[in-house]
Amino acid sequence: MSNTQTIENLQKALRMEMTAAHQYQLHAHVLEDWGLDKLAGKMREEMAEELGHSDKFIERILFLGGAPDLVFDKTPVKAETLEAMFRMDLGDEAEAIEFYTKASEQAGEVSDIGTRRLFEDIVLDEEGHKSWLELQIDLIGRIGEQNYASKYVTANAE
Repeated sequence: MSNTQTIENLQKALRMEMTAAHQYQLHAHVLEDWGLDKLAGKMREEMAEELGHSDKFIERILFLGGAPDLVFDKTPVKAETLEAMFRMDLGDEAEAIEFYTKASEQAGEVSDIGTRRLFEDIVLDEEGHKSWLELQIDLIGRIGEQNYASKYVTANAE
């Protein structure tokens, strides 16, 4: 694998993280619209983490002499239910884990330790997101979406 392939992998990762950050941003607004302000806050935390990942990819691309391309991998989509929202995100996290694992291996093949390590570190974060999403889907299945949602509403004193 050449330096060109490494930069291409980093560019794809950057596009994926830009998409994820803005998908979580859209989720936060939708959740606020649904009155689920606590869960909206969680989505904003996820958005910030994904933006942090994109920063790291930008830094690495620049370090390797590339020019970061700040575009989405795909268009963020508004979910109609909590379960649909979580399943959509779960699919994206699984895709990221698979791609970042492969990209890490490819970077290691050309002795690019910095890029390999970056992909490995971010895979661990994405695995944490995946685990959280799986738990939320499981909870919705066990207690129902309405009961699940009730724990994410702040009682308004007005």
